[in-house]
Amino acid sequence: MNPLFLFKKSTYTYLLLLSLLLAAASCAVTKKHDQVKPTVYLIGDSTVKNGKGNGDGGLWGWGNFLHTHFDTTKVSIENHALGGTSSRTFRTYGHWEKVLAQVQAGDYVLMQFGHNDSSPVNDTLRARGTLQNNSDDTEEIENLITKKHEVVHSYGWYLRAFIKDAKAKGAIPVVLSPVPRNQWAEGKANRNADSYGKWAAEAAAQEGVVFIDLNAIIADRYEKEGEAKVRSTYFNTTDHTHTIEEGAKVNAAAVAHGISEKKELRLRKHLLK
Repeated sequence: MNPLFLFKKSTYTYLLLLSLLLAAASCAVTKKHDQVKPTVYLIGDSTVKNGKGNGDGGLWGWGNFLHTHFDTTKVSIENHALGGTSSRTFRTYGHWEKVLAQVQAGDYVLMQFGHNDSSPVNDTLRARGTLQNNSDDTEEIENLITKKHEVVHSYGWYLRAFIKDAKAKGAIPVVLSPVPRNQWAEGKANRNADSYGKWAAEAAAQEGVVFIDLNAIIADRYEKEGEAKVRSTYFNTTDHTHTIEEGAKVNAAAVAHGISEKKELRLRKHLLK
């Protein structure tokens, strides 16, 4: 038999076996990935988790109810949001460091900040404000609370920092715009498309991650239902920022809806039908 023929035949057999082995290995990796139970870490302010997360004062954050939209045998939800924090103080007071230490490759980090970022950059009350944009501008201060020198960045910069940290751990960051407040003007619900919603979207696009316009999803629903129903059903009479239980459930449903629309998010396959 022609030696050249034998050589070609053996080479072909070798390549065929190699391709089959690689395909099997790829399937095994995919199967293993599907079997791993990822964790969804929520970070944000009191609109995500109010107080200790047990409905303090009758007020709830949407993070308490997000799990009701997922198959929790396939994915875990951990709500690490903290009331009173901004995108800046969630980092500077070490809260993010503690969360990040738990994050593993394949996990998700959903972030929603903004309600407290408009506070003063430096005062004796909370000193939690950020620069109101998505720039790389900074402001140097002598923090009146910590008594330390601090370089304060923009809201968008802090979001981008969260994103980069999560990516470095192999996690999947998702940026959400802040939920709307119970504020109305001529029948129109409160929106932030020209401020924190805009800067959050810019930060997400800059880092190439998913952005969910939670503010728009909820505001659209509010306007369909009308101001009177929203005020009486989703909020109490003394608070225009924090929802009661029914409002928090609406916001959680809006988050789930936003996730369901993002085909690039594997997380959507764990949503309950």
